Amino acid sequence: MKLVYKYPPLATKWRGGYIILLFAALLCLSFTSGPFKKEQLKYPHVQAAYKEKWALIKSKLTKAGVDTSHFEIFIRVFKQDAQLQVWARSKNSNGFKWIETYPICRSSGTLGPKRMEGDLQVPEGFYQVSVFQPTSEFYLALQVSYPNSSDRIKSDKAHPGGDIMIHGNCVTIGCMPLTDDKIKEVYLMAIEARDNGQQLIPIHIFPTMLDDKGMNWLKDNFKDPVKIAFWENLQTGYTYFETKKTIPKVGVDAKGDYTFQ
Repeated sequence: MKLVYKYPPLATKWRGGYIILLFAALLCLSFTSGPFKKEQLKYPHVQAAYKEKWALIKSKLTKAGVDTSHFEIFIRVFKQDAQLQVWARSKNSNGFKWIETYPICRSSGTLGPKRMEGDLQVPEGFYQVSVFQPTSEFYLALQVSYPNSSDRIKSDKAHPGGDIMIHGNCVTIGCMPLTDDKIKEVYLMAIEARDNGQQLIPIHIFPTMLDDKGMNWLKDNFKDPVKIAFWENLQTGYTYFETKKTIPKVGVDAKGDYTFQ
């Protein structure tokens, strides 16, 4: 039996147009691939970010050799250097590739960890993205998982503080602000990574680059032995990534110090 496909009556005279519309619909489905991304695309700032920045992001990822349809990201922050780095790798590949370094446009506090609510400090340590905020009053925001297990041991037990963000709008009290233009790129890469299955997006926050030069600078300028010991603990995790370009498995011991595998 020969099967004959019949176009819907409305499209009988315009089969070419019908095919074009069908193709456009398929493109839309691929653009809004997963449920997380579909939910995020309900919000105007996310829609604008995709329109303005997605082509540029794809270009940066492709240049680094990263699969733009299936990748994971890693965020590093250096407080003294006022830098936020984004690294990425194709899903199921080995090492992360550097994608971009974004300037942190405002700062508060000093070098050293956050230890209590109201101290104006940006945390230092090993965190993840805990919340996506597409309707943030600071344009777009990624919440940092402060306080973590280490902070709960070492910080003020009753009032450790919280609501630490990477966000836009270039204002801060203990956060890591970018301009609205730059937060669009970071936020979109985080959406794409989460939508493709990366449930934990690491954020490592350091006082400065913790190579030998950076550690010597910290020891020359800060005489607090507690801070120095804390930074030496962070240095182990920093060096692991610098050497292997993969994320160490981070734990916390009974004293609140980080452990690494």
